[in-house]
Amino acid sequence: MKFKHLLFPILFICLLFNIARAQTTGGKISGAVLDGTKKALDGATVVLMTAKDSAVVSSQLANPDGSFTFQNLKNNTYLVKVTYIGYKDLISGKVIVSGQQTVKLPAFILSSDGKTLNTVAVTAQKSFIQQKIDRTVVNVGALLSNTGTNALEVLQKTPGVQVDADGNITFKGKSGVMVMIDDKPTYLSAANLATYLRSLPASELDQIELMDNPPAKYDAAGNAGVINIKTKKNTKRGFNAIVSADYAQGFYGRSSENINLNYRINKVNLFANLSYDEQHSFRRLEIDRDYFDAAGDQTSSLKDISYFRPTSHNTNIKAGMDFYASPKTTWGIVYTGNISPDHDNSPVYSLLYGQNGELDSTINTQNTSKNKFNSNGINVNYTHKFDSTGRELTFDLDYIRDVSNSNQLFVNNTLLPDGAFTNPQTLTDNLPSYINIYSAKVDYTHPLKGKAKIDAGIKSSYVNTDNAANYYNIVNGISTIDYNNTNRFLYKENINAAYLNFNKNFGRFTVQAGLRVENTNGDGHQLGNALKADSSFANHYTDLFPTAYFSYNLDTAGHNVMVASYGRRIGRPNYGSLNPFTFFVDEFTYFSGNPFLKPQFTDNYKLAYSFRSLFTVAAAYNYTTNVQGETIHRDGDIFISTQGNIGQQKTVDFSVTTNFQPAKWWTVNLYAEVYNNTYKGAFYTGYLNQSKVTFAGNGNNQFTISPTWSAELSGFFDSGGTYGQFVTLPKGMLNAALQKKILNNKGSLKLTMQDILHTFSPSGTITNIANATATFHNTVDTQVATLAFTYSFGNSNNTPRKRETGGADSEQSRAH
Repeated sequence: MKFKHLLFPILFICLLFNIARAQTTGGKISGAVLDGTKKALDGATVVLMTAKDSAVVSSQLANPDGSFTFQNLKNNTYLVKVTYIGYKDLISGKVIVSGQQTVKLPAFILSSDGKTLNTVAVTAQKSFIQQKIDRTVVNVGALLSNTGTNALEVLQKTPGVQVDADGNITFKGKSGVMVMIDDKPTYLSAANLATYLRSLPASELDQIELMDNPPAKYDAAGNAGVINIKTKKNTKRGFNAIVSADYAQGFYGRSSENINLNYRINKVNLFANLSYDEQHSFRRLEIDRDYFDAAGDQTSSLKDISYFRPTSHNTNIKAGMDFYASPKTTWGIVYTGNISPDHDNSPVYSLLYGQNGELDSTINTQNTSKNKFNSNGINVNYTHKFDSTGRELTFDLDYIRDVSNSNQLFVNNTLLPDGAFTNPQTLTDNLPSYINIYSAKVDYTHPLKGKAKIDAGIKSSYVNTDNAANYYNIVNGISTIDYNNTNRFLYKENINAAYLNFNKNFGRFTVQAGLRVENTNGDGHQLGNALKADSSFANHYTDLFPTAYFSYNLDTAGHNVMVASYGRRIGRPNYGSLNPFTFFVDEFTYFSGNPFLKPQFTDNYKLAYSFRSLFTVAAAYNYTTNVQGETIHRDGDIFISTQGNIGQQKTVDFSVTTNFQPAKWWTVNLYAEVYNNTYKGAFYTGYLNQSKVTFAGNGNNQFTISPTWSAELSGFFDSGGTYGQFVTLPKGMLNAALQKKILNNKGSLKLTMQDILHTFSPSGTITNIANATATFHNTVDTQVATLAFTYSFGNSNNTPRKRETGGADSEQSRAH
């Protein structure tokens, strides 16, 4: 890595520390908030007031260990008030601060207010968006229109996230985002990740964390940042459960069922989440191509019309046990499983025209496939809290095995204008894939004096993959091996990492700085056959990934906050992208792997201003080298799609997030961004230089009609942008929902309508193809009505929330 990549972050961090030290003046008041059993009350509201007139000086939420600290205080006499839902308020006696004196208060022990949830109608709604120093948190349940949808459709409505018709995910105009589930990488390719997210019901989701510049604790993978999908965790004592079911009608019908179980007795907590869904969707894809000679004169054209009608049956299982060996030590084990068989009958009609527009021939391709994807994972985790200050040691051991198989049949029939058939072709394939992932990590947190802490950790992962592509030509009913396309690819990869992160509060200033080092060792081997020789490659490299955050409260109450950040990321190729296999769509369209694909590196800079979490405006600049993306090149009349290194990408992004209440019954959440993507670099057709400005926005309106009735109107719009060779057209979606609470507020009925105007139709142009132009247009089954039922029952007493477990996230995100 060149020194210039580290020079700015090092100078930036040094400057922040010097400024912060200079600003640390005045006295301090610190303390902790606990319940009657001496357990910390994370998130309790602590208010500092002047004793003279009870004027509010500052407020904050208690840390996970219950602690709080007010700094940079003037000489005065103060009162401290503590509140927490379900507990009686508590106010301290007078606290005198003089000079730089530190006053440590006795712990605030809150007692229950004696009220139960069974007798209190809770009408408060979580905010749709919450801002933190290093991430944006989206509460999935805050949108009624998420009812009956899946995780991929939830991401479509998430601020800054774009999802195309193939399920490819971009974040703030950049591809290469790492998607994690409960802080664990998915290890999946873009195609299989989309399949998995479609199988994950929105009813299982709790929050989505958006990190365009993740801290050093997270793997450096994902040049566009990290999207962490957090599933629901039941924290109630005794036995309790949540069941849900829904039916949706679009072009075809679909349904899903889900049950979340939890049982806590003494030192043992058992939990399980089971879901099953049947998906039957529809998509029409039209691609128009024009071919030219060297002089620029058109020679022919092709119209491809494909119909996709996949049917899938998805079962997801997550089950485990926590054992509280002592008040400070917890052991846990978690099993995660996914079974997703599907089949598809995707006919393709190709019309080939001559130079003057006359019909040359029609090719009918019958493409049928049967696919199966199974994923099984086991996680063993350990947490030990040394004391009440937050000093903690954790470790995770993970093993994941993904097995997939695809059997396809292609029958091509060519019809001449006179009605005669010619050049019949029948091709079959079998595409098995096996991926084994092993991961171990240890994390340690050590609080320091003066509201500071150090986080450190190490991680090691090992992945081996085995992918085969077996193709056969069928002639007169006799099958022969197609050695030109048959291959087997083995890949092994080991990544070793260590990180150190420091966080310190200096009154109005907060500094967080980290450094992560990752050592990568990859070896690929393509086995030969009767026509092709063996080939192999090896990649070994070590890189540093610094991160820095600087937060400054413009006022003592912390209502106006400025945050500056920097981070460096890496985007390693998906395991399947390195496999030089060929996948056939039709006679004129292939997909191929690229064993020479290089990792991409991104430097992210961001400056943001927030007002009381009600309004946030941000400016960001990202610079990426060796950008990975889908590329299209010609081989005669055939278009071949592969992952390639395009060159460099520069993104300038301006965004605004706000939420407000025009009336007590009406809450509005708005997000808007304008960004410019610029791509430059050597390409198949010469030098690529492409740039476009994009506007994107999300809006959500929530209406409280009565204590038991609520409604929602939401939508998003994207003006279209450039992504390597692809230039997209505008698209959007309008959604509505209505909810009725029933059964003493323990159940609910929800009716949602997605894409009311049926305007989500991803389309655009493919540029920079040698002597050819191409456009594409998708008609997608997104206009869907859903009726859903949810019911919760069991004990309502909460237990402490357990930490997220798992350490194999970034590896799993690349597995398919």
